[in-house]
Amino acid sequence: MPTTTLKIPEELKARIAAAAKVEGKSPHAFMVDALAKQTALAERRLAFVNAAHIAEQEIAEYGLVYDADEVFSYLQDKVKGKRAKRPKPVKL
Repeated sequence: MPTTTLKIPEELKARIAAAAKVEGKSPHAFMVDALAKQTALAERRLAFVNAAHIAEQEIAEYGLVYDADEVFSYLQDKVKGKRAKRPKPVKL
């Protein structure tokens, strides 16, 4: 594995050491886990934003949307095992 140097304030270093000890990890392992979690979070956020942009483009192209209340009612009925009427898209 390649090595990376990370300069952190002493106060943060002490906090990391304390938190790592509680979790039974080395400070290094704790920081690697923290970086992996933050990277995954950033990737999920980017995927969410990209999906929103695609949805926005589809709405601009087709002009069709669903009423949120109708969608929620439909999903609640489906979850309860009830017969549910599918919501219909409406033109903007």
